[in-house]
Amino acid sequence: MSVSQDMNNDFETPFIKKLNSFDWIFAVLLIAGSIFAYQKYAHLMDVYEVGILFGTGLSLIAMGWFWKPSRMLMVMIALLSLFAINLYGTDIARAEANFFLKFLFSSQSATMWMSALFVMATVTYFIELGTQNTFVGKVATAMVWSATTMGFVGLMVRWRESYLLGSDIGHIPVSNLYEVFILFAIITALIYLFYEAHYKTRSMGGFVLLVITASIAFLLWYHFEKSAHEIKPLVPALKSYWMKIHVPANFVGYGAFALAAMIGVAYLIKDRAVRKNPNGLIAARLPDLEMMDDVMHKSIALGFAFFTIATVLGAMWAAEAWGGYWSWDPKETWALIVWLNYAAWLHMRLMKGLRGVPLAWWAIIGLFVTSFAFLGVNMFLSGLHSYGEL
Repeated sequence: MSVSQDMNNDFETPFIKKLNSFDWIFAVLLIAGSIFAYQKYAHLMDVYEVGILFGTGLSLIAMGWFWKPSRMLMVMIALLSLFAINLYGTDIARAEANFFLKFLFSSQSATMWMSALFVMATVTYFIELGTQNTFVGKVATAMVWSATTMGFVGLMVRWRESYLLGSDIGHIPVSNLYEVFILFAIITALIYLFYEAHYKTRSMGGFVLLVITASIAFLLWYHFEKSAHEIKPLVPALKSYWMKIHVPANFVGYGAFALAAMIGVAYLIKDRAVRKNPNGLIAARLPDLEMMDDVMHKSIALGFAFFTIATVLGAMWAAEAWGGYWSWDPKETWALIVWLNYAAWLHMRLMKGLRGVPLAWWAIIGLFVTSFAFLGVNMFLSGLHSYGEL
């Protein structure tokens, strides 16, 4: 049988028939985990949050089926988070008394490990780019997986810590800039890890990790200068189940846009190197231009889809909280600007056939537009979203 016939048969086979016993065991474990979480914390959830819990479980099953390396990530997050939560028991003070909590698995310790690993991974990726050493590249990838794991564990444990401080304080850790910068770092890293495996190259790693390291620098400044790591009660506007779906969807968008921008930087460096010296070191080491163009396109398409969903969810949340779907608040206005920017990017690529350098520059400029919508509005403008100020 020819390769083309094999591919045709592969596409014709229903996906469900491609699943093996390990796929189904993974699904059963996730469903069991969702039921366990429901039984243990149902008294803290309303009917919408129960729906979010089981919807998330099904989404993670789909993710594990389509991207098998993510399974081990989920398992490690679950095991380490449950281990830390069990060490806490019902006493938040154990964070300073228990060795594992103090130095590894409290929310603050896990976040610091995440930060250190991301910074070290950035350096290691550039060393791999310069030396083309396979082992160094594997170390860099392992660091990113480890950092992503610790970041997720930090958020999961922080969630539990908030409830240990008081049931009126407890909330999902996506409510302030400190928490969402952690979310941004791990989501961006996760998207990158998928592309790294899909395209079988680590040459983009250093560039993508640069934006993650920048977010880590802000996170550490925010921690030490503003004591933002302290868990505080939610403001009334954020006490909503909408936050649990609106914010994560937003940050898949932000992470994908940031990744596309950093690939755009690599694209411009490669393009300039090829023009100057096609046989030079930089031209040889950086990924193929067509591949990077494809990654930019897929990242922006992914980010645009999730950002669109997040914007719709945000409008529905606004209608419930403030009585109207849209009020031209600065945050809403800049969200619309971001949406229009990437809608135009995709239109120019898909409908007008634009490629290459112009779109790379556009992706980079788009990151600055998105950064202002995400952070600048909080710093310089006020409105209904004023609770997000620095």
